[in-house]
Amino acid sequence: MLDLIPQGPATSLWARVMNANMASIMPQVIATWCEQQGHTVRYLCYTGFEDLLAEMAPARDLVFIASFTRTAPLAYAVSNYYRQRGAVTVLGGPHARCFPDDACRYFDYVLGLTDKNIVAEVLAHCAPQRPLGVHLSAPRQPAELPGVAERWKFVAATLAKAPVVKIVPLIASLGCPYTCSFCIDSTIDFQPVPVEQVAADLRFLRSKLKRPQVGWQDPNFGVRFDELMDAIEEAVPPGSIEYLAESSLSLLTEPRLQRLQRLGFKALLPGIESWYDLGNKSKTGRRTGEQKMAQVAEHVNLLLRYVPYVQANFVLGLDSDEGAEPFELTKRFLDRCPAVFPAYSLLTAFGEAAPLNLELQRAGRVLPFPFFFMDNNKSMNVRPLFYGWTEFYDRLIDLSEYSFSWRSIGRRLRAQGVGVAGFMNLIRAISSEGFGRIKYHRRIRAMLEQELPVRRFFEGETSELPSFYHEAVRAKLGALWPLLPEGGLGYDHLAFLHKSQAQRLTQLA
Repeated sequence: MLDLIPQGPATSLWARVMNANMASIMPQVIATWCEQQGHTVRYLCYTGFEDLLAEMAPARDLVFIASFTRTAPLAYAVSNYYRQRGAVTVLGGPHARCFPDDACRYFDYVLGLTDKNIVAEVLAHCAPQRPLGVHLSAPRQPAELPGVAERWKFVAATLAKAPVVKIVPLIASLGCPYTCSFCIDSTIDFQPVPVEQVAADLRFLRSKLKRPQVGWQDPNFGVRFDELMDAIEEAVPPGSIEYLAESSLSLLTEPRLQRLQRLGFKALLPGIESWYDLGNKSKTGRRTGEQKMAQVAEHVNLLLRYVPYVQANFVLGLDSDEGAEPFELTKRFLDRCPAVFPAYSLLTAFGEAAPLNLELQRAGRVLPFPFFFMDNNKSMNVRPLFYGWTEFYDRLIDLSEYSFSWRSIGRRLRAQGVGVAGFMNLIRAISSEGFGRIKYHRRIRAMLEQELPVRRFFEGETSELPSFYHEAVRAKLGALWPLLPEGGLGYDHLAFLHKSQAQRLTQLA
C-alpha cells in the first residue's frame, strides 16, 4: 500500500517538516482491511525522502497506490514498474475519482468511492486487466472505518518519519454539507462518523503518545458541533490533545471558539474562497466586496483571540472575480489580520470531480496541463473569464509578493510571537509555499511574454506541450522517469464532456 505525498524526491525545508504529516487516512484504512482479509501488507507513506526504487524492489502480488492528480505521473511510473514484474496494480484517491478513464490505461483496477466490499472484490479477483483496467466505485462513502487502534502500526510508521511536528490524521465526517461547484465533495452526502468511534480514537492516542497532535481531515470539521465536542470533552481531558481542523467561518461563533480553545484546538483553516461568492460558508449572506472583506476580517481576528494559528484559504481566478479589486481586497484583509497565513489556490478543473467542470469543458475553457502541475498552485487549467493571462499573473505575483514580503513576514511574527505558530508561518513563507511560488509564477509570467509556444498553449490555440513542462516532470521524477509509460504526460482533457455526450446519445437511442 503506497501513499504518495510529493510528485518525486523532495528537498525543501517545509517538505522535510510537514510531508509525513500529509498522510491520508484511506490508504491506512485499505491496508487494515487487507490485513483483516488475511493478507500480508507492507504500507509505505512516500514523503520524498525515501529511495523509492529501493523500496519498490521486492516482489509484490498486488499494489494499491493512493494518488492526488499532482502525483499521477509518479503513480503511473510505479504502476508500470510493478506490472512489468507481474503484479496487479490498483489506483485509489482523488486522481482515481477525477480522471478514471485515463487511469484505466495504466492500472488494472481504478477505484472511485471505496468501501470494504470494493476492496474485497479486488482481492478476490486480483487479475491483470489489459489493455484497459476496470473502474469500480461504491454507491456511497463507507458506513464505517477502522479506528486508529486498528491502523496504529501504519500511523506509527509514518509518524516516525516526521522530525518535529507529528500529526495523527483522524476524521469525524465524510462528504460535505456545502455545494461549492468547484469542489470534489460538493455532490457527496455529508455523513458523520459515530461519536463513539471518535471518542475511542482519542482515548487510544492518549495511551500511545505523551501529547498527541491530531489533524482532522474532514472537508468541514464541526458541522454537528455540539454532539462532536461533547464526545471529545468526555473522551479525554481538555487540553491533553492538540487539534488542527479545516472549518467554515459560518460554524465558528464566539461561544464555539471558546469551547475549541478549552479543548485544545491550536489551528483552524477556514475557507474564505471569494469576496463575491460563497457567502454561506463565511456567514456573510449577500454581502460582497468591501463589506464582506470587513466582516470576514473581523471574524478571523476573533478566531485569533482563541486559536494561535489561522490559515485563510482563497481560490483565485473564479468567474466572480474581475479587475484589480479582488486582489486589492485580499491585501486589505491581510492588513487587518496581520497574524493570518494566506493560502492561495488557483481555480483548477479536476476532470470529473465537480459539476462546474462539465460546464467549463463545454465552454472550451479547460486546458490540457499535465497532471504533475495540477496541484492548485503550479497551473490554472481554466482560462479566466475576465482576465487575460498576463494581467492575471501580474496580479497574482503582486499579491503573492505583498503577502510574503519581509514586511508581512515581520508583521506575522510580531502579531504571533516567536512560538510554534510564528515558526511555522516563517518556514512556510521562506520555503516553497511563499518565496518558491513567487519565483515560479515569475517564471511563468516571463514565458507568457517571451515564448510563443507557451502563450499559444495557455490561450488554447494548441495542445502541444511546451518543453518547459516536459523537462520539469523529467527532472522531478529523476530515476523513475524511464518508467513513465509512453503517453503518460498526455490525456483527454475533455473526457468528462465526451463521456457526458456519449451517455446522452445512449439515452436518446
